[in-house]
Amino acid sequence: MSTLAASPSNGETSVAALDAALRNATPQEVIAAALQEIGRERLAVVSSFGSESAALLKVTADVDPAIPVIFLDTGHMFAETLAYRDQLIEILGLRDVRSIKPDAAALAREDADNDLWFSDPDACCRIRKVEPLARALAPFAAWINGRKRFQGGLRAAIPVVEQDGARVKFNPFANASREDIAAIYQSANLPQHPLVAAGFRSIGCMPCTSRSDTGEDERAGRWRGRGKTECGIHTVATSAVS
Repeated sequence: MSTLAASPSNGETSVAALDAALRNATPQEVIAAALQEIGRERLAVVSSFGSESAALLKVTADVDPAIPVIFLDTGHMFAETLAYRDQLIEILGLRDVRSIKPDAAALAREDADNDLWFSDPDACCRIRKVEPLARALAPFAAWINGRKRFQGGLRAAIPVVEQDGARVKFNPFANASREDIAAIYQSANLPQHPLVAAGFRSIGCMPCTSRSDTGEDERAGRWRGRGKTECGIHTVATSAVS
């Protein structure tokens, strides 16, 4: 059993050592190391099936297509994203994609009119993304995501491996460039998210996603004008929400 999964008390030290060891590793090497350290039953990939998600999912499938993949179906997703999810599952042969929805009682209590995204986007993200993800990750000791430093903002200095509350978080594309991502798409002949051609560079929930210009920050089209750049799943420890 992995020392990371078996010994939470010394997890910070182990995580720091693993981050140092993988600092210059390729995405495939990082995912393979995560699988070896944690084991498939205790490791999950979290994907938005967004504008660059196919690169992470392709590399994951190359390592082990049976690693569980968690997709947060918030109820506000673009129809194009849902169709893209299904397309990538088939193309890549992903064997365990779990589409997680918000708690119906929480929605009825806090967003009965389905407009919380407008009045309080942080609360909307909490009940539609943060809390569902925390529940979905309950069986897992570690998770993999697709953040990159070139996306800017709070992501500019992310490590390759970090502690996320009681869990370990792997960022295999932390060091990747836009050119690296493009090369994966090209070499594997991966389809683009259908909204990319329409000017969407970072794609989340429909009400809070807009087009962005090439000169803008990678995530400028998310929550535009709100002073908000993250939904919370990467800024709130996943073990802090039950």
